Order: sequence, then structure tokens, then C-alpha cells
Amino acid sequence: MNTLLICLASAALLLIILAFIVLLRYISYRETRMLAEKGLSRPERQTDGKESLRWGIILIAVGLALSIGLYPLGSRFRGDYPLGFGPWMLLGLLPLFFGVALILIYVLAKREE
Repeated sequence: MNTLLICLASAALLLIILAFIVLLRYISYRETRMLAEKGLSRPERQTDGKESLRWGIILIAVGLALSIGLYPLGSRFRGDYPLGFGPWMLLGLLPLFFGVALILIYVLAKREE
């Protein structure tokens, strides 16, 4: 019974988060539509390109934390996986490498300017 309750609570939390994201997108759409009806356009945002750097650092931190936290699982399955790296490590390595890619994008975009 406890596991069913945990699964339902997790699904409900995920649904609430997704509903909030959809609501924000709908409000933005309505705002853009109202501006277009009045003949106006949404002002362009001035960006300095540091968003990719910020998100890259955040993703690297999350990826490292997950990788360090999940690494001990390899000690339970020593015989099957080299160096304790199994499929569970993807949960940490994927955000880690996405963060590295975002930082590379930032560095390469700055060199072109």
C-alpha cells in the first residue's frame, strides 16, 4: 500500500508541475496574441549569451552530484560492470555532458564575436 501511495504522489506532483508549465505557456501565448491584435509586437530580449554558461554550470553540478551518489551502486554488481559503471550511471553522466556541451557552446560563441 505504501508503494502505491508513493507512486500516486509522485505522479500527482509530476502532473502539477506539467500543468503549471502548460499554464505559463498559455498565458504567454494569450499575451502575444493580445499584443498582435493591437498591432504591437513583443520586445526582443537582449541577451549576453550567459544563459548557456549558467545552465551549463548547473547541469554539471547536478550531473556530478548524481554520478557521485550513484557510483556506490556498482559495488553491489562488481562482476558484471567494469569499474562499477553500470546503466544507472547514465542518470548522472547525461546531465554532466549536457552541461559540458553548453559551456563549450558559450566559449565557442564568444570566440566568434
